[in-house]
Amino acid sequence: MSPFTPDPVELNRKLPLWYQVSQSLRASILGRPTGAPDRLPPEDQLAGHYGVSVLTMRQALKELESEGLISRHRRRGTFIEPHARRARPVRLLGSVDTIVAQQSGEPTTLLDYGPEPVPAELAGHFPGEPEAVAYRRLRRDRESGEPTNWAVNLIRSDVAKLIDPEDLRRGWPMTKVLRDGVGVRISRITDTVEARLAEPETARLLEVPLLSPILHYTGVTYDGEGRVVDVVRIRYRGDRFAFSVTLENVTD
Repeated sequence: MSPFTPDPVELNRKLPLWYQVSQSLRASILGRPTGAPDRLPPEDQLAGHYGVSVLTMRQALKELESEGLISRHRRRGTFIEPHARRARPVRLLGSVDTIVAQQSGEPTTLLDYGPEPVPAELAGHFPGEPEAVAYRRLRRDRESGEPTNWAVNLIRSDVAKLIDPEDLRRGWPMTKVLRDGVGVRISRITDTVEARLAEPETARLLEVPLLSPILHYTGVTYDGEGRVVDVVRIRYRGDRFAFSVTLENVTD
C-alpha cells in the first residue's frame, strides 16, 4: 500500500514553517478518510511535498509525535497512531427540524449574553439597528468532555427580550429557542462554511494551539416576513469536524 499523502498547503513565510507544516499535517491526519494508509512518506519526500527543508520537516514531525498522533520507527518509517481520531462531519441538513436535531445532544455552557454594537460586516442584516443581543455558548463532547465548538448568536433586540436564558442553559439549540420558546416562524436559514485559523479567543476556548485550522460556520435565520432574527457564527475544531453536504436529484 502506498503511503498516506497529506493535503497540499500554501505556507505563509511570515510564520514559523515547522509550525504551519505540523498543523497542516495534523489536520490531514485527523481528517483522513476511512481506509487511508497509516504510514507517512519518508522525511525527504514530505519535505519536498511542503517545500521546506528536511530539518524543518523533522521539527514538525517531532511536534506531532509529542502529541501522540504519530510514531517513528528506525528503518520502518513513520506511522499514524491507531487512536488518532478522524473528523466528524458537520452536515447541512434540509429542514428546521433536522437542524435542531443536529445541534442537540452536546453539553452546552452559556458563557455570557448582553447587548452589543452590530459589527460593520453584519450591519446589512440588521438595517437601522445599531445594537443586537449577543449570546456566547461553548459546547463539549459528551463522552470526552473536550470542547468541540463555540458559538456567538447575534439576535435582533425585539426578539432577544423574549428569550429565556434558562432555555439556553439547559442546552436548547438557539434554533429551538427561537421557534419553540419565542414562537418565531422561521422561513429559512442560509449557511456558509469556510476554513480559518484559530484566533486567541477561539484557541483558548477550544483548547487548541493558536493558528490551528478551524471550520468557521455562519448561519443566518429569517422569520416569516423575511427579516433576519439571528446571525450565528460557530467555530468548530478542525481536528474534530469535516464539512459534508448531500445534494439529491429531485427532477426524477
